[in-house]
Amino acid sequence: MEPKRTLKEILNSEYVDEDSNEASSDDNDGLGVSEGPQQDESVDPSMCIECKDMSTEMICQDCQEHFCVVCFEMIHRNGRRKGHEYIKLSNDSTGNTPESEKQEQKLQDSQNVDPAGGVADLKETEMTNVDGSAFTKEASMLDQKMLAMLAKHAHYIPMRLTPEERHLLRLLEAALHVSEYTDRVDILSYKSKAKRIVEQLKEMCSVLCGLVIASNLKTGQRLLEMKNFSDNASWFQDIFEIGRRYKVMNPEKMRDSYGKLCYMVMDSRLPQIEEHMEFHLFKPIKTVSSFLESKSQDEDRKPLGIFEDKLILYATSQISPVGRSRAEINRLIRQKESAIERLASKYSNSCCSKEDIRQALYSIGDYNAYINLNRRPVMRMLERLELFQDPAIESKYSLGIQYGRNGARLTHDHKRQISYVHQSLTLWSIIMREMIHLWYIADQDLFSPTEYRLTSTGQGLNRIKACPVLYREMHKILNESRSKCDTWVGSSVVHLGDDAVPNALFFLDKYTQIPSILIPFDQTLMKIDCLAENDSQIETYINEKYGSVEDLKLTILQDAFAHMFDGSGADNFYMSGSCIDGRLTSAWNHTNMISKKDYYNIFLMTGFIGFNGTEGF
Repeated sequence: MEPKRTLKEILNSEYVDEDSNEASSDDNDGLGVSEGPQQDESVDPSMCIECKDMSTEMICQDCQEHFCVVCFEMIHRNGRRKGHEYIKLSNDSTGNTPESEKQEQKLQDSQNVDPAGGVADLKETEMTNVDGSAFTKEASMLDQKMLAMLAKHAHYIPMRLTPEERHLLRLLEAALHVSEYTDRVDILSYKSKAKRIVEQLKEMCSVLCGLVIASNLKTGQRLLEMKNFSDNASWFQDIFEIGRRYKVMNPEKMRDSYGKLCYMVMDSRLPQIEEHMEFHLFKPIKTVSSFLESKSQDEDRKPLGIFEDKLILYATSQISPVGRSRAEINRLIRQKESAIERLASKYSNSCCSKEDIRQALYSIGDYNAYINLNRRPVMRMLERLELFQDPAIESKYSLGIQYGRNGARLTHDHKRQISYVHQSLTLWSIIMREMIHLWYIADQDLFSPTEYRLTSTGQGLNRIKACPVLYREMHKILNESRSKCDTWVGSSVVHLGDDAVPNALFFLDKYTQIPSILIPFDQTLMKIDCLAENDSQIETYINEKYGSVEDLKLTILQDAFAHMFDGSGADNFYMSGSCIDGRLTSAWNHTNMISKKDYYNIFLMTGFIGFNGTEGF
């Protein structure tokens, strides 16, 4: 049995043990190992016999030969060789040394999101039983499951922008920057609103045409040859789709202008506006699946076959440097690039070039990196929360809160607060896992051709529009969260299409802030040890003020878990509290108070610059 991790190991670790938090991690169990058959002395057993460039990672027991992963997958793709039994080895700087089951599981847990969270970094060092048969069957089932999940996720993974699309994005950003659309449209006025909308949309189209002429005369000349904006409808739809697609994978960008873009597209879909303009600005986001389908001929569905090839798991994996040597990182990069080139050569056709295949693979890789980056801090905070189950820590660092004290809106004892924080972080973890999917769904609600109403919500005039599709998906996520928690504390109300969250755009804006809140806390906690080790005076200060480095970390965690989830931050008595969105509101309120905390100077010394990534508080 693996020894229990100590307090210091948990506080210092960048690894996450997901077994206690995610039921789906059971799908990734490691297996036993064998050293494989003897190699011929005439060849170097440490290098792949096929390419002679990559290190040996797999030994085929039937061929009695050693391969790297990429060469093995290519040679054993079909025919009789497809059923060959094999052994996978774990390569390190000293040679081909299989690791133990627990070591392998810990390495994977530290680098990969579970299969339910997206097709993340595939295990580069899988294991096998001595006879190889059990592993072959189980590994094949896992690969098929991940391939099926990847094909499903590809329906909403946005395509990475091409250089030409990035040029159009800059033009769109420039036009949005000078636009006063919401200031002119979302106001109370006696002038016809439809007339104001049409006037502003035409002005936006004119600005875009002018910018195109200034940047590319030939393209601008073609636009000017068309007398009406409706003649260039597809071009305008493309440029607005590029802006929306870019925002999905880069939520920290276009903070000031994305609302204008969405409201322009939303208004253009209103029946009376579309009738007058003779076109609208909406176009579904280009996803990996839709892109490859458009490149597949009726008789040749070749590009879509990429989702049935195991090499795609290596070509789209995220390579994390944590716990790896420089040599191993370089080896994994070469392996990934080799897999990408092989897939590009195999699945390209007359309509789908190699560059198109590469672009699709890079897009999936971006998705995996996005999910891992945003979800890992939540998982680490969940693990740190378990420390407060210890009676010794509970007696010194209680998480209990009381209504009216330090701004708290709730009253929870220590154990109830642990349950409340645990279910909140579990919910956030699942939302981060499904964030790209939620963007895709929110598009359907936000840009549906249904009317909205302009209402004063207490934070100015806002567009209130129902979100039925997003609402159903959030309840699915909520039910999954409840199934992973023993009890449910607080309210389970989801605000959508009301004064708290007027429309899907506000919903997306709220939940894309979760990484902005948790990453600074996570980074500070991981850098405190290095800070103390490198400066003896700082270490002395920490010991005198807090007792020890571990006590400092527990002080920060206690304050975060108690007051980041205390129901505070609302503008009035009826809002915030313990509802689903109120948990995020109280977390933001806690970040706004960080400069008043005793440990704020520790944040600054570890490189903290602010929760929005631009400035401190």
